[in-house]
Amino acid sequence: MSGPPIGVLVMAYGTASGPDDVERYYTDIRGGRPPSPEHLLELRERYAAAGNRFPLLDITRHQADGLERELNRDEAGAFRAYLGMKHSPPFIAETIDGMREDGIERAIGIVMAPHWSGMSVEDYVDRVRAEVGEGPPAFDFVRSYHDDPRFVSFLAERVAYALGGLTAEERRGATVIFSAHSLPTRTVEDGSLRCLRCHCEDTCRYRDGLAETADLVAGELGLARHTIAWQSAGRTDDPWWGPPIEDVLADLASQGCPAVVVCSAGFVADHLEILYDLDIEARAIAQRAGMRLVSTEMPNADPAFVRVLADVVRERLAASRA
Repeated sequence: MSGPPIGVLVMAYGTASGPDDVERYYTDIRGGRPPSPEHLLELRERYAAAGNRFPLLDITRHQADGLERELNRDEAGAFRAYLGMKHSPPFIAETIDGMREDGIERAIGIVMAPHWSGMSVEDYVDRVRAEVGEGPPAFDFVRSYHDDPRFVSFLAERVAYALGGLTAEERRGATVIFSAHSLPTRTVEDGSLRCLRCHCEDTCRYRDGLAETADLVAGELGLARHTIAWQSAGRTDDPWWGPPIEDVLADLASQGCPAVVVCSAGFVADHLEILYDLDIEARAIAQRAGMRLVSTEMPNADPAFVRVLADVVRERLAASRA
């Protein structure tokens, strides 16, 4: 090929590197305000309960490496993937400096989050634009892939496999819960809710995106019962999107539901929100209510998921050329 490769900036939230990095990590998330000693202790206890695993950086690196290989399958060296994290090294700004040093002139950014929201995906876009300025590199962005048919089929296979692990009786009465990370909202004078970042009303694009993913997967599988729920709400004075998954589990148990399958459709990698919030906390809630909970396996760096990402990147590039 002639000219430099197309850069692919793979972005994710970031993670503490270990127990000793938890305070630094959450201080960065909180805009420089350290967590209280009580909150810090609780966070460290959660990580400890999940085996003190901090896998997000390694998983995202494997996703980026796999994406580069897949994109270069037809033309070696046509693409070069880079890793940029919001709240931990390698930080997005530092990675963009490296792209410049490598002579990257054109790039596409993709966030490891399928659903658009102003507080998540658009914040990554803003950070890239603030660092790039007039460029180079010249950037385009994948803003969502929550309704991509290949992504929907990928999730459908994971849900079907999880359902297959239930007994026949459990499957007959099971409900599939599709979850994503809750986001803070603000109640305005007319009583409606607005996202703090994207300022949309309670017909929020982020919430509607999760519902659309759920409906598409349910339609592909012919699910009898499915719903959405929000998880991992933060500690702020503002309300967060609901219903929280804890309430949904309690309601389903009260209705006699024997089992639930949780598909964390808003996440694509194992991290604390999966390893503790779902695998430990949500499962304990279900167990106390006499209901079985199983979770779908996370996409992580599964080659099938990486192929979905590669196709999404190719289509975004084709659209930008047009």
